[in-house]
Amino acid sequence: MTSEAIPDIAVEERARTAPDGAPAAAPSAGALLVVLVGTFITVLDFFIANVAIPAIKADLGATATQAQMIVVGYGVAFTAGLITGGRLGDLYGRRRMFALGMALFMLASAVCSFAPSVTVLVVARIAQGASAALMVPQVLGIIGTVYTGAARDRAFTVYGLVIGLAGVFGQLIGGALITVDIAGLNWRTIFVINIPLCLLSLAFTRRVIPESRGAGGTRLDLTGALLVTVTLGLVVFALLMGAERDWPVWVWEALGGAAVLLAATVWHLRRRAAAGRSPLIAPGMFRSRLFTVGLIAMVVYFLAMASFFFVLALYLQLGRGLSPLDSGLMFLSVGAGYFGASIVSTRAAATVTARRVAVGPLTLAAGYGAIALTANGLDLSGSVLWLLPVLLVAGIGMGVTTGPLTNLVLRGAVPEHAAAASGLLNTAQEGGAAVGVAIAGAVFFPALADAGGTASAYPQAFAVTLVPLVCLGLLASLLVLAAPGRTART
Repeated sequence: MTSEAIPDIAVEERARTAPDGAPAAAPSAGALLVVLVGTFITVLDFFIANVAIPAIKADLGATATQAQMIVVGYGVAFTAGLITGGRLGDLYGRRRMFALGMALFMLASAVCSFAPSVTVLVVARIAQGASAALMVPQVLGIIGTVYTGAARDRAFTVYGLVIGLAGVFGQLIGGALITVDIAGLNWRTIFVINIPLCLLSLAFTRRVIPESRGAGGTRLDLTGALLVTVTLGLVVFALLMGAERDWPVWVWEALGGAAVLLAATVWHLRRRAAAGRSPLIAPGMFRSRLFTVGLIAMVVYFLAMASFFFVLALYLQLGRGLSPLDSGLMFLSVGAGYFGASIVSTRAAATVTARRVAVGPLTLAAGYGAIALTANGLDLSGSVLWLLPVLLVAGIGMGVTTGPLTNLVLRGAVPEHAAAASGLLNTAQEGGAAVGVAIAGAVFFPALADAGGTASAYPQAFAVTLVPLVCLGLLASLLVLAAPGRTART
């Protein structure tokens, strides 16, 4: 299947937005730049908080669960709202919803910047995630509307690269901002920086992005949106509380309830589709095995990737005593591997196959295993620089996976559901990241307590947490191999 599986979003939409019936102007890089700023800051804000967690805990007295909620609350709200946000863009205009989401994201960032307590910060982070869920789903739709052919292929490739760079370099950016300590704001600067970026993007949004809408029904599937939101929220809440309260019975009951809700969601979507009413998620999009298996692989991969950044930041700062900046600099090794591998992957994008993509998560698993052995073998007097080579391997694994797997999943989409497939891809990425942090916390903090809870316990807890992440990397590789090998574009 070629990239034509990602269709132009109705050429007549562009003609409709041109004044006086004049032909639409040739696309420029301006639209791509604006939407990628929105993509970058929303992904960055998930990962950048990791490096600020120790400073936030010290300043506001956050508990372990609250520290996780600062990261996971954002991710859950982001994930749970992505599909609904995409549908709102289809109904009311992608540019309009993108601008509204960015404006709300800016306001929520301002509240985060001056939050007087952990509770206010967590609530503001949830609001940030909900705003991002309104903004981000519009990006792929806008790219599909503005760009065609080879230009669109390049835009999608750059989009995947930006997501990875925001995740990998979020740690360094966060560490640098905290260290510079602008106006004595300390960790708050990681949220303040969003405000001028949002203002700048909003100033150009209307000027460079044409309005567009999607095909389909004219009403939002509110029941489907509610079921999806509650199901995901219940899963993550149960994982967080289970780790904090030693897995009481009600946590398992909550997870069982989430399974029931998932079954109800599937039944509702199928029933609505059979009745000819536009469901939030069209069951027909899962006819493609490549798309379905690839989407599951994407979830598993992001489970392993985002959770690694979370526990690595804790290990480096609390276990090894590194400053936020020094901790961020350690991530440069991951970033170097990611960036280099991404460049090579981009050049080979014309012949992406499932078998080649499967090498990425396998390399990631090998990197994690080497990191666990190295970290656990270092005593507190040993230099953390020994971690740099194995961090580089993990970064290469991420770079070989993120962009190519994104392209593989999108190109496996059933053509008539390609726009909705993009929304599900975003959901898989952010949902995997959010749940991954919850899983990592559920392993890391109990392991830390069992080992004594002192600085000397961090290497062992870190190594123990990496074991399930290695397994997730191997599983992601096997899932990609289970998808049919197919050339993306020749």
